[in-house]
Amino acid sequence: MIGRLRSIVLDTRDPRRLAEFYVGLVGGAVTTEEHDWYVVTDPTGLRIACQLSPGHEPPRFPDPAGSQQVHLDLVVDDPVEAERLVLAIGAERVTEPHPESDFRVYRDPAGHPFCLIARAAITAPE
Repeated sequence: MIGRLRSIVLDTRDPRRLAEFYVGLVGGAVTTEEHDWYVVTDPTGLRIACQLSPGHEPPRFPDPAGSQQVHLDLVVDDPVEAERLVLAIGAERVTEPHPESDFRVYRDPAGHPFCLIARAAITAPE
């Protein structure tokens, strides 16, 4: 092992807003607040940092000519309820609703994609 992951860092024009979104998404709290740097620490100690990037251009996903830049996968027990909650805190649905209910794609307020995956659909250990 070379190192241990400390944080996932996301660029955004509004780090406070993005940090508040991720508190709503993964729980925990904002544990660092600076003008251009906000860190969300979830209940297990994992960190998502949101850093000011005045020139940030959101990913153009799902445009095949654009890059996702980064995306997060979150395992949920109830995808229907999880979708209701993420939309309420500011997410945007990327994929159209379809008969398959175990995988859904969204964008956070800064445009970064993330997926909600039904726990029942997971075949490998988390």
